[in-house]
Amino acid sequence: MSSRAREATDGALVLGSDYKALGIVRSLGRHGVRVWVVRDEHQLANWSRYSDRSIPWPASREAQRVEFLLDLARRNALSGWALFPTDDETAALLARNREALGEQYRLTVPGWDVLRWAYDKRLTYRLASDLGVDRPRTHYPRNREDVLHFEGEYPAILKPAIRAEFNRFTASKAWRADDERALVAQYLEACALVDPSLIMIQEVIPGGGDRQLSYAALCRDGIPLASLVARRTRQWPMDFGRASTYVETIDAPDVEAQARRLLAALRFDGIVEVEFKRDPRDDRLKLLDVNARVWGWHTLGRRAGVDFPYLLWELMRGAAMPELRGRTGVRWVRAL
Repeated sequence: MSSRAREATDGALVLGSDYKALGIVRSLGRHGVRVWVVRDEHQLANWSRYSDRSIPWPASREAQRVEFLLDLARRNALSGWALFPTDDETAALLARNREALGEQYRLTVPGWDVLRWAYDKRLTYRLASDLGVDRPRTHYPRNREDVLHFEGEYPAILKPAIRAEFNRFTASKAWRADDERALVAQYLEACALVDPSLIMIQEVIPGGGDRQLSYAALCRDGIPLASLVARRTRQWPMDFGRASTYVETIDAPDVEAQARRLLAALRFDGIVEVEFKRDPRDDRLKLLDVNARVWGWHTLGRRAGVDFPYLLWELMRGAAMPELRGRTGVRWVRAL
């Protein structure tokens, strides 16, 4: 970051305008931080009383979006403002263009050498394997014939390793296949929508929401400074949910221990959610995802005493950060 960008962190640009973005706007705004929203197709964050300005996010390629952000900083004297992504793609954009954007902004995500291990599930599961962290049995087919080599039980699921493009395959959490015939048919359909190398076949971990667990943390150099563990009891859709609807903070030392191994190996900086599911067949935790940006229920943290966006803001300003643990028994509900 240039000396100009180090002078002050006067405000924040929130990239996106959905309910996750609204949580960031409120978190920062309650503490008097100036917040602008770079809005997408959603509207919620735009209308918050804590949003000082709303600017349309251009529907263009990555290079154009980077130039848009740099030009915005130059024209509006935003040097030193913080950039908060709200989805995987904006987080990846910031990480891949860290050097250029860092000339004007403070970035709330780690560099691409770290973030890519969360962004690409193939790398996520490779890291888990190297560290001895369990994950669902996963197959990476090279072609139609290779699909037949899947050795897991049915039903199985297909899902993309990354979600850079928007289509009916990437918009779904997963596609369910109840037998080999359906698996082949869905694989061929997915090949028409994404690069076939991005398609993963995975076993389904049985059980409901009471077995879906998350470790959420603010980290510096892989060490959690503020954290909580939560059970994601309900989600929508119920089978392969894209959004949690009922979450409760709990005490689960094994969830924390497994997540901390991953974060330490990455030397992760920033806020992160590590998702697991406890497999009833062997009672072991299976890693599902690592979200290297705000997650759907991040506002639960404030009620539990761990206000993640504002704590990240304070950390970036160089404030002393005592270790914080979220209170258990705190609940969060999203009505859909």
